[in-house]
Amino acid sequence: MKQAYLMIALSGLYVSGWTEAYAQDQESVIENTRTQEQLTSTLEQSKAHEWGLKAQEWQRYRELMEGPLGVYSPGIDPLTALGMEARDSEEQKRYTEMQAHAEYKRITKLFAYQNAYDDAFARLYPNLLPVNLIGADNTHQSSPATAPARLMVFVTIDCKGCVERVKRLQSADQHFDLYLVGTQGNDELIRGWANKAGIDPKKVRSRDITLNHDGGRWASLGDGGSFPAVMRQVNGQWQRH
Repeated sequence: MKQAYLMIALSGLYVSGWTEAYAQDQESVIENTRTQEQLTSTLEQSKAHEWGLKAQEWQRYRELMEGPLGVYSPGIDPLTALGMEARDSEEQKRYTEMQAHAEYKRITKLFAYQNAYDDAFARLYPNLLPVNLIGADNTHQSSPATAPARLMVFVTIDCKGCVERVKRLQSADQHFDLYLVGTQGNDELIRGWANKAGIDPKKVRSRDITLNHDGGRWASLGDGGSFPAVMRQVNGQWQRH
């Protein structure tokens, strides 16, 4: 009988201990979940602040990206997304003005960094042609009045007639952005091609002519034609010149 009482007592202690341990585990899970939610909330607030958005605006952006907009434009920024899906003209005006300010700041920083890079490159490698660091389409965004007159020229390493066409453009004192397709990020390929085409280093340093990796730009235009491809912007669309 004493053994039976002892077994019951021990069983009670075991159940009590297990219950207490389970309760502690549950409390730990709840606490970890609460901490994770707080971290997520803080991160979301930080992201909203970076874009100058209120918490409810950021939440609306998140909801929009869960729908068709996020499928069709997965990399779209919050201001563009909210502006496109604005519920009235006042809301649209707010986001377009916010985006104009944000873009101005971005371009200002972009130019400042490109200029600093150009200075550093000229100092460290005075005898090398500078390859454009951030893409000609970015460095010329702030000059909409002159952009239509500037050409994009797409060439490949061994395309027939490419060298001659580029030489004629340079002789005509035409400003253009040269894109070499298929470089795989190799700057020396671009420099070698530019030397073969007789591109004036002074025009490259003054950015009358820029040398660029294609980086998928040609495919994005969807032209599909032969090279050389000399493109001019007409009514916002790039067409063969």
